Amino acid sequence: MNGEEWSDLENDAIVADYFSMLSDELAGKRYNKAAHNRALQELIDRSKGSIEFKHQNISAVLKGLGETWINGYKPAFNFQISLEDTVARHLQHRGGWFARARSSTTGGSEAPGPIWVSTPPTMQNTPPPDELAQMQAVARKFDVARRDERNRILGKAGEEHVLHHERAILTSAGRKDLALQVRWVSQEDGDGAGYDISSFTPEGRSRLIEVKTTNGWERTPFHISRNELTVADENRDSWTLFRLWNFSREARAFELRPPLDAHVDLTATSFQASFH
Repeated sequence: MNGEEWSDLENDAIVADYFSMLSDELAGKRYNKAAHNRALQELIDRSKGSIEFKHQNISAVLKGLGETWINGYKPAFNFQISLEDTVARHLQHRGGWFARARSSTTGGSEAPGPIWVSTPPTMQNTPPPDELAQMQAVARKFDVARRDERNRILGKAGEEHVLHHERAILTSAGRKDLALQVRWVSQEDGDGAGYDISSFTPEGRSRLIEVKTTNGWERTPFHISRNELTVADENRDSWTLFRLWNFSREARAFELRPPLDAHVDLTATSFQASFH
């Protein structure tokens, strides 16, 4: 059977096996990749190398879907379109998107410290990755940006992490007075402000922070509202978009400042209809 296109039954079997390993990995449980591979060889009559490469294909699909993937199975691209549908179906079968968000600090004994904030991908002195177009196509097909926007658990956890980040940065800079004034605006006042966190620079200047969180890679698309864009444009000196990514494992971040269209393509996804 080797060399033939994978059937739906084979895709179902290997995706289910992949998620079993990923679930163990995210839970900190030990598992044996070689044993999983041998079991699949017996089940679907594929070679060890073919199965390993298909696992890498699944990692690539998950990357396009803005999700985390198994360490050691580096994403390999140019996968079957049918594999995209299989992965998405298995994710939904698990009660929603698989890697939702790591635990919030609520109920924990210690708040998280500062997040390492790096350079935005659009300002790095490297060309876009070769697989960018394929990743964007997968993200559009499954509307990853809208999914993350609707994931309240993920969004709230990301905002909370940035809240603690801002307080930690100000405290370490000797500005505990300002740290005490940092506010979680979206929780205290509601979502209409056009930003989530009200903070400060160590010099005392205002920082209006809109948080966008994903479990996926740094170029996972995100949703931004017309109101957020308006507030960003009206507050160019103080508004910033704090992009959290890789959140289900170890949160990483970068910031984008207005005008946002210098960094991202803004695509209208809905329209307001008014009567004549």
